[in-house]
Amino acid sequence: MEHKNPGRLAAAGLAPSRTALLVGPPGVGKTTAARELARQLKLPLIILDLSTVISSFLGKTGSNLRRVLDYAQMRRSVLLLDEFDAIAKSRGDAAELGELKRLVTVLLQEIDNWPEGSLLLAATNHPELLDPAVWRRFEVTIKFELPSTSEISQFLINDPLLEGIDESVLPVLALVYSGRSFSTLATDLTRVRRAAALSDGDYTAAVLTLIRKHRDSADRAEIRQLALALKDTGRYSQRAIAELLGMSRDTIRRAGTGNLEVTS
Repeated sequence: MEHKNPGRLAAAGLAPSRTALLVGPPGVGKTTAARELARQLKLPLIILDLSTVISSFLGKTGSNLRRVLDYAQMRRSVLLLDEFDAIAKSRGDAAELGELKRLVTVLLQEIDNWPEGSLLLAATNHPELLDPAVWRRFEVTIKFELPSTSEISQFLINDPLLEGIDESVLPVLALVYSGRSFSTLATDLTRVRRAAALSDGDYTAAVLTLIRKHRDSADRAEIRQLALALKDTGRYSQRAIAELLGMSRDTIRRAGTGNLEVTS
């Protein structure tokens, strides 16, 4: 809203935010958010993975970074500095070379002087590594969390490529990916689509394969949840659930809501 209404801000003696720090574990949508910001602002997106900029030759890292920063400032744009902690580490870290410490100083100056109208984003998976001075430089800090089970369910429901699936299995799949990233889910769904394409579009069977694969790494409480969720759908027989999760049919038969003892 700030960047779409700069005139209203200017009338109040203000300018749109120029910098934002995106913090969160891998695969939760930091890069996707940058792409969406650039799309909505109709600005070019420039992505720089800082871990690839670092050179073994002292002095090269600074010149590499300078070239990208100068390029991004030539026109209005959205610049995403990915893996920000690769360079913006604490200057008190005794293990870091003096070259990188100087880079942090240069980078902080660039953030302070970033041109109005453009947007500089920095993304990190390891906020604990950042130099304390870095945090004060960013006008906005956005924290990305791992998706909840309900958010994963919504993601699955809105996925147009899963239209042919038995929807009753989606809440079960959401349980499987609880505590995991959207990126992990998207990667596995791609495998599902490939498997379905090779089996005449049978998405449900491919999704059940994902659930079976998860069983091998799940603990007893997670298996119990999956068994109850599958039973509650009313779509799967006791034998099917038992085979899918490696449980006895007697255990499934005795299961009541919230009361299921897992025995392999």
